[in-house]
Amino acid sequence: MSVIKPFRGLRPTPEKAAAVASPPYDVLNSAEAREMAKNNPLSFLHVVKPEIDLDPNINPYADEVYAKGKENLNHLTKRAMLRDEQPCLYLYEQRMQIGDREHTQVGVVAGASVEEYLNGQIKKHELTRPDKEADRTRHVETLNANTGPVFLTYRADPKIDQLVEAACQAQPTYDFTADDGISHRLWVVADEAQIGALVQAFANVPNLYVADGHHRSASATAAGIKRKKQNPNHTGDEEYNFFLTVIFPDNQMYIMDYNRVVLELGELSPDGFKQRVAETFDISPTDTPKPSSAQTFGMYLDGKWWQLKAKPGSFDPQDPVESLDVAILQNNLLSPILGIEDPRRDKRIDFVGGIRGTQELERRVNDGAAVAFALYPTSIEQLMAIASQTCCPQ
Repeated sequence: MSVIKPFRGLRPTPEKAAAVASPPYDVLNSAEAREMAKNNPLSFLHVVKPEIDLDPNINPYADEVYAKGKENLNHLTKRAMLRDEQPCLYLYEQRMQIGDREHTQVGVVAGASVEEYLNGQIKKHELTRPDKEADRTRHVETLNANTGPVFLTYRADPKIDQLVEAACQAQPTYDFTADDGISHRLWVVADEAQIGALVQAFANVPNLYVADGHHRSASATAAGIKRKKQNPNHTGDEEYNFFLTVIFPDNQMYIMDYNRVVLELGELSPDGFKQRVAETFDISPTDTPKPSSAQTFGMYLDGKWWQLKAKPGSFDPQDPVESLDVAILQNNLLSPILGIEDPRRDKRIDFVGGIRGTQELERRVNDGAAVAFALYPTSIEQLMAIASQTCCPQ
């Protein structure tokens, strides 16, 4: 059983939706977010990255940053937002160009259960970085809001497909294309019969899986646990018992790559590093940075792209965890060569979402980082298999 909860959404007025919409908080750094939002006072970046409205040298985890986020949310609410009068579900469609094809995915926006997250019914496949989790937990607590949805997935269900398709026959409340070329549409589902049917259909879904947003789900859960402890009259129906999600069927969900940047090579020179890498990877120059298959990586080093292909015997192809590309890179390169044992805590490594493209990896290395790795995206089948196990590679 999977519990989904309708809620009274706080959302932009339709005429201001395109101006309010912004990339997720973790896609841009502070300088990029400041530049993107500087001529747009309605951008939601002022809420999710409030440091952009303070001194550029401020610590992004300073008290003033979270206070500014709350102030900005209150200001935006007055200028450009409305709250639905009754609990609703919402349907959210993304359309994007992937290579030479257009991809469309439609998900149900709803509250997901903190209890089901804690008991493992909502399954995870990544560990979180403590500093990022602490940041988003404080953000949730200070703003009293989930400001970014967690992307969940489930094994597609024909009944849910039918209900979603029927609800999408209505005119969407929002319909716009953002500057990055991704088109967005959203339907407000206020009809009680439609809501009840969707809630009941999801009650027959055995498990939900976190596809994207491990820090957001962990942070919302941490905030919920804290508020439960502070409430002597806790019932389980309070809003803090749920967190904001968009739930897509697995046959529609597209997972982007999650790439790595390493800041320094320690005592190794670039040539010495390549020699060590060649012990477990076949290395060749390439003009195609993005890998086209699993167990293959793009490596940007010393101004050049290289293809790395994991050698047979360097991993167990029958082990669903050890054969993941993230595990191969960690176990054969990051740990033994660079000494990065815990990528969740090691400050020498950073993660770059695939939406930024390989150009961002090049920029980071050209600006002073040592090496970057482009990974092949994890498949939805791998995600579900790994999430069903107890081990969660980062």
